[in-house]
Amino acid sequence: MAKAAAKASARRRHQTRGAAGFFERTLARYRNLTTQALLDFVPDNGPPYLYDLIPAYPRRLGKGLRAALCFATCDALGGTERQALNSAVAIELLHNAFLIHDDVQDESLRRRGGPTLHSEHGIGIAVNVGNGTNLLALERLLANRDILGPELSWEVMLETEWMMRHSLEGQAIELGWIRDNADDLDAKDYLQMCLKKTSWYSFIYPLRVGALIARSARLDADQFCRLGWYFGAAFQIQDDILNLTGQYAKYGKEIRGDLWEGKRTLMLVHLLNECSPKERREIKRFLAKPRSDRNKTEISWLYGLMKRCGSIEYARRSARQLAGAALMEALTAFREVPDSDSKRFILEMILYVVRRDR
Repeated sequence: MAKAAAKASARRRHQTRGAAGFFERTLARYRNLTTQALLDFVPDNGPPYLYDLIPAYPRRLGKGLRAALCFATCDALGGTERQALNSAVAIELLHNAFLIHDDVQDESLRRRGGPTLHSEHGIGIAVNVGNGTNLLALERLLANRDILGPELSWEVMLETEWMMRHSLEGQAIELGWIRDNADDLDAKDYLQMCLKKTSWYSFIYPLRVGALIARSARLDADQFCRLGWYFGAAFQIQDDILNLTGQYAKYGKEIRGDLWEGKRTLMLVHLLNECSPKERREIKRFLAKPRSDRNKTEISWLYGLMKRCGSIEYARRSARQLAGAALMEALTAFREVPDSDSKRFILEMILYVVRRDR
């Protein structure tokens, strides 16, 4: 019996490694396709400190999940990579523009293993490069007319406008919490912010654009919204956990940067609701300080409180529960879709977002 159990365990490990290998290979193929098309599209002439800096973040090779999700959804539903390419590149450009502007707003120092654009070249140049990146994304979306036709291209543009509105409102909510030193939030508030800031542009938008292209704009108003919401919230919570507990060599961003920035992550929201009244007052005093006045001792103290109050474990459980809900939604949404590598990739991405270490 012991030998049989050992063989079964080895078989499960082999299957797990095989599944991970499939996902990583497929993700790398989509990422390479997107990155090469993006870099080929950036103008090679113009004034300094604009087009020459737009490739800075893309060349550092992020995960590429958003463009990959657009490709995979389109393919799973009967479309082609050629049809989805412009939109996938636009999604990656929009994502990099968000990162550039987000780093400025958060005063972040590191991104994908290198200095943030504004810390290396100044805020003015970084903001302009972010705007230029958005311009190139718009040009890619306009180029859809030659492949998708005017009506379908317009539907993709409308999805983009809808996504941008939600994303900007989500960013405003988060920045407002920091500015007003909000300490009366709960998990519901956090998840609503996640829906707007993360879920919409990272998951709902790529899913819906990929499906629109494959199905020639035949989508219900709320199709993929709930799936993308759960998907995005699980991703964001895991990202926030890694910000606290990850290794810089893998994570590529400033470890515990969210604490330095005073971000209202799910862990901080949980802590504020679980700690003592005295600790709550001390946390609020810490959060009232500008980033430049905070120190490592305070960061270590706040991190220790989170561990003691179980805030990190609470967030881990929440991420797993949300990923489970997303998986159930995906199985329902793709129930009538024939099995394929693209469909498998989408389902495995949901598990990846809560198991990843970077």
